[in-house]
Amino acid sequence: MEVRETDHYAEEYVEGFVDKWDQLIDWRKRYESEGTFFVDLLKSWGAQSVLDVATGTGYHSVRLLGEGFDTVSADGSPEMLAKAFENGRAFGHTLRVVHADWRWLNRDVHQVFDAVICLGNSFTHLFSEQDRRKALAEFYAVLKHDGVLILDQRNYDALLDAGASSTHTYYYGGEEVTAEPEHIDEGLARFRYTFQDQSTYHLNMYPLRKDYTRRLLREVGFQRVNTYGDFQETFQDHEPDFLVHVAEKRYAETGDRLSGYSSAATTARDYYNSTDADHFYHSIWGGEDIHVGLYADPQEDIASASRRTVEQMAEKVGLGPGTRVIDIGAGYGGAARHLARTFGCSVSCLNLSEVENERNRAMNIEQGLEHLIDVVDGSFEDLPYGDNEFDVAWSQDALLHSGDRVRALQEIIRVLKPRGEMVFTDPMAADGCDRQALRPILDRLHLESMGSPAFYRRELNKLGVSAVDFDDHTPQLVTHYGRVLAETERREDEISADVSEAYLTAMKTGLQHWVDGGRAGNLAWGLFHVTV
Repeated sequence: MEVRETDHYAEEYVEGFVDKWDQLIDWRKRYESEGTFFVDLLKSWGAQSVLDVATGTGYHSVRLLGEGFDTVSADGSPEMLAKAFENGRAFGHTLRVVHADWRWLNRDVHQVFDAVICLGNSFTHLFSEQDRRKALAEFYAVLKHDGVLILDQRNYDALLDAGASSTHTYYYGGEEVTAEPEHIDEGLARFRYTFQDQSTYHLNMYPLRKDYTRRLLREVGFQRVNTYGDFQETFQDHEPDFLVHVAEKRYAETGDRLSGYSSAATTARDYYNSTDADHFYHSIWGGEDIHVGLYADPQEDIASASRRTVEQMAEKVGLGPGTRVIDIGAGYGGAARHLARTFGCSVSCLNLSEVENERNRAMNIEQGLEHLIDVVDGSFEDLPYGDNEFDVAWSQDALLHSGDRVRALQEIIRVLKPRGEMVFTDPMAADGCDRQALRPILDRLHLESMGSPAFYRRELNKLGVSAVDFDDHTPQLVTHYGRVLAETERREDEISADVSEAYLTAMKTGLQHWVDGGRAGNLAWGLFHVTV
């Protein structure tokens, strides 16, 4: 029976199913699969007190007690709690158990914790968004001011988009039981569990998409969310079977911006701050613009083609002396200076790299434009501006570096005024591209995914924009990266004095990956124009 109600979980965990649950989990194999991931994660946060809100038969509660954590075990199923208590005694521990519904957790749990864990794909038992928001708010409330929530889920994106296939053995390690999806749509994932004695049980769950879960966590109040795939920080979107979200409650004080950066943002910042990267981009790209160019012919110089991109983007939006523009991922600020000089508009450059930002500020002063341009160190996943501040949002080939592009788009739309405009470019995966074909590029950039034209259209339309136009210039991507590769090889002896051999070798390999990917039809690039 397909049931799409939150309270149905209590009827599914009947005594017979609970008695067999540990055959499904197989504690020994789960221990081997997880290793010390959760223990190490909690210790890295300095956690001592932990609330296990999805105790089940007690695997994690028992494990954490054995590691010395002060653990309280809660669950909505009294049958599960009874089994957990029994398992705890078998391992020499007396569990402190609390029968509690997450939606009223603080009614039954009367203390605060360093960490809350919600594991075993348990959160997907909540079928209404109201219930999910209420449960997360309850988790938030029982955490100390600097606490952390660790919540896992199946990778439902992979099941919904790519079909049901599991290549790993994380979590469900029992050899004599099968767990497989019987039905899945955007509102229901129904799993069938078949045991050795041929008994069969079912669980109905809501198929949470990764970005949706991350958004809910932030909207409830968590300040930073990092996501792991099968316990790895870097992964391809559809590769892992399970996702683990680590949500931080600690509110970052003014000036403590780095603590709010995602892993992907931190990786990009460290890369562009490196001496090698700074010298390479400043030398090869021409010193002003570091983005994909629009080439009149394949041999045109990079700087001229890059400036043509800026000019064509500027033609798409309304600009004048009263216009406020935010340039997201501004690099050396070449576009900002062109806009300020040509149109007289004021531009706020938001960029991760402090090294690039220092060059940007210096060039603004040299060119007498510092009164129109301000440069801010920061991440586009958490824009340090109020709502409705800007007339135009501008970004060139930067969003691919985000670990959460949905969040970045939400932030951009938030700071735009009503009827504001956004114009941007981004190297993307072609619609329908085989993700495996992108692996050389993704691995080089330490990214788990790339956007696509369909992705940006879909997510922007979800945000209520009135129009999304895309001018496809994908062939220019191959021309550009081929041109950069040729220029790098031509000037290698010259720039090797400032750029290491290892960096140049890796860069040439990476540039060739872009060229190959574009020629194979796996990439896309062009100009987006969005009207709010």
